[in-house]
Amino acid sequence: MVLIQDIKDRQVYWFLFPIIGLCSGVLLYQNMLPALFYITIFINFIFIAILVAVVFLYSKIKLKTSISNTFGLGDGLLFLVLAFSFSSISFLILFVFGLIFSLTLHLLLKRKLKQITVPLAGYLSLFFAVTYISYWLGILKSIYII
Repeated sequence: MVLIQDIKDRQVYWFLFPIIGLCSGVLLYQNMLPALFYITIFINFIFIAILVAVVFLYSKIKLKTSISNTFGLGDGLLFLVLAFSFSSISFLILFVFGLIFSLTLHLLLKRKLKQITVPLAGYLSLFFAVTYISYWLGILKSIYII
């Protein structure tokens, strides 16, 4: 739903983000020690905070525009709920590959899309949905351990 809404309208229903966060958080909690769950979430939030700070500084200094022109609220909310998704090392690897996937997909599809902005939340949600499905089908062996 996030992918379809983000590509079509560049807006995503707000209630989808807590649902995604809750579902991915439950899956993470079930697949790791409870004591490590909170440490993992904290580390993932630190990574997201650093990433958003870099985007903010790049927007202000290099692009000379506000962050709202370069980074959508839905993108930030998806970043936050994805922090509940995987153990820290897996999260860092998957998140970086998700961003590379999003860039590649956007470059391939940008001629077909009507708007010039990148539907980052939609592309990332597609990447993480494929990751979960690959894990559940047995294609990926461990996404919670690393």
